[in-house]
Amino acid sequence: MKWCVMARFVGVLSLIVTILAPSGAWACGRLIVSTQGEDVPAVCPLQHTDVHTEIHGMIARTVVRQVFSNPATRKIDALYTFPLPHLAAVDDMRIVIGAREVIGEVRPREEARAIYEDARAKGHVAALLDQERPNIFTQAVANIEPGVQIIVEIAFVETLRYDEGVLEWVFPMVVGPRYIPGGGSAPAPMTRATATGEVPDAERISPPVTPKGTRAGHDIALTLDIFGGSELFDLSSPLHETVITSDGPGHARVTLAKKSEIPNRDFVLRYRLAREEIGDSYVVERDPTGLYFTLVLQPPRRVQSETVVPRELIFVLDTSGSMNGFPMDKSRELMRKALASMRSSDTFNIITFAGRTEIMWPAPRPATAENVAEAQAFVAGQQSGGGTEMMRAIEAALVQAPQSGHAAMRVVCFLTDGYVGNDMAIIDAVRKNAASTRVFSFGIGNSVNRFLLDGMAGAGRGEVEYVTTQEAGDAAVERFTRRIDAPVLADISVDWGDLPVEDVYPRMIPDLFAEKPVVIHGRLREARGGVIRLKGRNALGAFEREVRIDAPQATADGGEEPSALASLWARARVEFLMNENLAAVQSGTLPTELREAITALGVKHRLMTQFTSFVAVERTRVTIAGESVLVDVPVEMPDGVSYEGVFGGDKAGVVVGRGFAKLDRAGGGERFAMQPSARPPTRRTESAGGVAGTPAASAPPPGAPVAADALGQTTRDDGDAIREVATASADNKLDAALRDLAERVAQAGETGDLTVGTIRVEKHRVAVMIVVSEISDAVREALAKLGFESLGDVPGARTMIGTIDVRKLAELVKQDAVLNVRPLRRGS
Repeated sequence: MKWCVMARFVGVLSLIVTILAPSGAWACGRLIVSTQGEDVPAVCPLQHTDVHTEIHGMIARTVVRQVFSNPATRKIDALYTFPLPHLAAVDDMRIVIGAREVIGEVRPREEARAIYEDARAKGHVAALLDQERPNIFTQAVANIEPGVQIIVEIAFVETLRYDEGVLEWVFPMVVGPRYIPGGGSAPAPMTRATATGEVPDAERISPPVTPKGTRAGHDIALTLDIFGGSELFDLSSPLHETVITSDGPGHARVTLAKKSEIPNRDFVLRYRLAREEIGDSYVVERDPTGLYFTLVLQPPRRVQSETVVPRELIFVLDTSGSMNGFPMDKSRELMRKALASMRSSDTFNIITFAGRTEIMWPAPRPATAENVAEAQAFVAGQQSGGGTEMMRAIEAALVQAPQSGHAAMRVVCFLTDGYVGNDMAIIDAVRKNAASTRVFSFGIGNSVNRFLLDGMAGAGRGEVEYVTTQEAGDAAVERFTRRIDAPVLADISVDWGDLPVEDVYPRMIPDLFAEKPVVIHGRLREARGGVIRLKGRNALGAFEREVRIDAPQATADGGEEPSALASLWARARVEFLMNENLAAVQSGTLPTELREAITALGVKHRLMTQFTSFVAVERTRVTIAGESVLVDVPVEMPDGVSYEGVFGGDKAGVVVGRGFAKLDRAGGGERFAMQPSARPPTRRTESAGGVAGTPAASAPPPGAPVAADALGQTTRDDGDAIREVATASADNKLDAALRDLAERVAQAGETGDLTVGTIRVEKHRVAVMIVVSEISDAVREALAKLGFESLGDVPGARTMIGTIDVRKLAELVKQDAVLNVRPLRRGS
């Protein structure tokens, strides 16, 4: 079977996207692209990613090689949105073209974009690396010539996670689909989200997801060299099959068993050292900008308190569509175990959130057997569906005073995958509203948003736990129960004595709820030793430990190689400045002085930030083969996440457009109906942008007749399932970028030519992508009457691609079968 979709950028170059899926072998399908007129399709521009990491102690240095190529006969540009670890300091980027290597420069973001666009327009090969979130990046590569391979190398440094004797290294492989508050979520596979007031950069954090049953066409290989200094034990990777070799007790090499692994889940590696404790360490490096250190201090052992402190526990459970299936099953399992582990002196409540927030009881209740049983039944009955309006859950859980009638330690625990676009604003809200409440978070799934989950726990002075769908929840719940009893060490400070330190981060060391080390990055005025004291409070009272710091040996400048410790220090300072007002970073309203300070840090230390980017240009030659066309590299749906939960619709990934609600099946068929703008009360709804739950009053019982004037036209799909597709609001159907396009073209002149950003109109015609209720002859005929010229279909996504007169857009969205209309964009 062969599906072919041709997306034309009018007057420039025609682009064909083809989905090949051999009959009976859908799992092997892959997305490929070719230029018009070619006989043989060509693979998408990103062919392969290779990851090589070296770990020394607790510091890891990683190089990511992205291999782009173009087997077509015309030049292309590639745009790829991908994840990196959220605490990584990205401090190097370069491009390799044949024998020539071009080292990237760090410039202010707008300046880097201008350099890239100028190079692109002049025909030079160029690469631009932007940071959209601390864990989401965009790689643009311009002017990839036919038959040419371009390698982009990205390097970063990070510290490992250490928890109760286990070291862990995580490499994320895919950006999960983000819910965009305000109605901007991507409506279907192979589409991006659109900007809203809450998430103005939604398009840049939501790469297109391949249609169900297909592959993105690129794969990944990974090699990890661990130099532990002592024997390594219990190496394990819960989500991947690995091959482990060793040439000595202190070294291990870990590789993926499959040389062409599908990048659809995090790579997680855990191991132990021969000694039970990580020990204290003090490392110093000098680079041209100064003298930097990283200090690792071993915490004390947990001391069990003899005093039983009353606790108020608030569990906040994500029941949105992306949690559908395995993640929801795992959340229920964790909740069952957590409820069963409570003490009789505890009080508790449960909050669920999707499109709306639901609180089980008006106030927390004692953890009696009867109340726990009621809560267990409540959890067991939860179903996933709808959007992820997490901010409302934050308000319900934190923006209120504790309600227990006695002095209790208040703990709020979130269970979620974190797939939201307003993650910065959520972390900021936790920081501003947690007060005395401790916030713990459970990341549920195989590729969760670790930036958000770590950030929430950090802002709420709690701890984070990650549970994959393949792992049992017992150990995670046991750790959570132990940790909320009391911190291992609280009110932590370091007395630096006469050690000449400055600019130390974190400024305030968070309480330790787990037996993990204190990691501090700082600068030294001179290379001198001394005595410092780690101070705090544990269950026995005041704690103090003296640590002798030896004078560091003289160190030479690192030359062209970036200093790992300087990069880690600069990354820690950037995080400190960003946390001043993450909500303002999200909305683009950060005060000028903070933005300039972050930009200056990035430029000085050659570091990726929200406001600095890497740009590399090969200026020695000009490419040939005409003007290039943009190819948006698609990504896999994360392992364990369902298309139905994210996009709604049937098993082929049919989108259920904005404002739709899923109704009961009638006559053996599944029915979807458009709800009016003022929706009836529902037990679980979603704000604009996704599928909602069954309306409490409006949903007819199974088998009941449905009035045609209430639900619109009735059609049958391939499985004879009945669908009623109603007339949607034109404003909801039409992408914001298209709504005033006809008027703007008219103002531009009689020629009907206009370019607005990446949208090009020529002779009044614009290239669009139309999501429809079904692809049928009747739908084709209706659109043809409006002058729509089809260039091809994507049946698996119920999407038609073609051109239409901008003056006909208003009539187009009035068609019952049309669910969503978006522009096809040229360039990057």
